[in-house]
Amino acid sequence: MSQFYGTLKGSRGEATRCGTITSGLLTTAASWAGAVRVHLWTDAFGSERYSVELVSWQGHGVCVDICRGFVGQPPYWVNPELIPTAEPATP
Repeated sequence: MSQFYGTLKGSRGEATRCGTITSGLLTTAASWAGAVRVHLWTDAFGSERYSVELVSWQGHGVCVDICRGFVGQPPYWVNPELIPTAEPATP
């Protein structure tokens, strides 16, 4: 039975994929500049979790974790390197 459900749409129409509690669901959307990967899975306690990361594609792009969390909730971790810092006000 499916625990996770994914869709994608491109030039050849729409496609769907299902993931189970044991398989999870891993998706990658890419361009020639790099890719974004989203992973859904069920942890050892039965909670549904997610991670979002930038990954390289065909030798291009960077590998950076963006965020992690529980499905249906805001992220519990966001990469601090990606959080903009406020510029000090000039007098």
